[in-house]
Amino acid sequence: MKPTLLILAAGMGSRYGGLKQIENMGPSGETLMDYSIYDAIRSGFGKVTFIIREDFESDFKAIFNNKRYNFAIEVEYANQAIDKIPDGYSYNPDRMKPWGSGHALMMVADLIHEPFAVINSDDYYGFESFQIISDFLSNCDPEADNYCMAGFRINNTLSELGGVSRAVCSMNEAHELISIFECHQIIKDNDEIIGYDESGKKTVIDEQAIVSMNLWGFTPGYMKHSEKLLRDFLEKYSMDLKTEFHIPFVIGKLIENNRIKVQVKETPSRWFGVTWPKDRAYVMECLLKKVQNGEYPQNLWNV
Repeated sequence: MKPTLLILAAGMGSRYGGLKQIENMGPSGETLMDYSIYDAIRSGFGKVTFIIREDFESDFKAIFNNKRYNFAIEVEYANQAIDKIPDGYSYNPDRMKPWGSGHALMMVADLIHEPFAVINSDDYYGFESFQIISDFLSNCDPEADNYCMAGFRINNTLSELGGVSRAVCSMNEAHELISIFECHQIIKDNDEIIGYDESGKKTVIDEQAIVSMNLWGFTPGYMKHSEKLLRDFLEKYSMDLKTEFHIPFVIGKLIENNRIKVQVKETPSRWFGVTWPKDRAYVMECLLKKVQNGEYPQNLWNV
């Protein structure tokens, strides 16, 4: 059975100022998601599921339905909404912020019966990254709690436009993930990479450090683990207006409790993505260069 690709596309785009998920970035009007799906198809994925929001569902489907790649891969949709939480829990009616990437995955818990990968809609990961994850998922035991993560060298994820936040990974000798910690405002300052930890303390990061860019490979059992941790999360934070339930939090808890193993699969790909409006020009330039270098056709889907 071919693995499925889940794309987290329900973000509000508040920092970007619009729906960057559906912005034209490629030379023929492609979105960043188009390049991810193109790479997923040629690396062996059999289905793509978009996790979106109901308020832009019609606009989203107008772009992606029957127009691009339905001929090449099965396509499904699921909606993430604040009120979609387990029975028995309530939430603050003033909350507007989504619950986060971990909650988004729970929107497809009943649809997933095969190994699957997860990506962000506004990131470029590179073909090699998808091939690495596809190879793992295609050969794993779907009943086991053995997962994987694409590990990027931090130098391949820095932005020329300012500081970035990254999830820095610690591994053992078997390249299994031990822990993840968030570091913010990371920049390259002369010969050093510096950032600030969660407490605001300045820290120097090894230039060989591996970071997660939210490209994960899971087996279906992940959903049951995540649902239990989501219930624990809601016990504490259901009335909070901003606290979010993210995938790295789930992974960290499961590793801490010795419930799972996560293989860190290093990728040679260079990441780029869209957070702020000024990022768009840089991303468009990067994609154009890849087309000119022959990595992608001028028009991905010939539409």
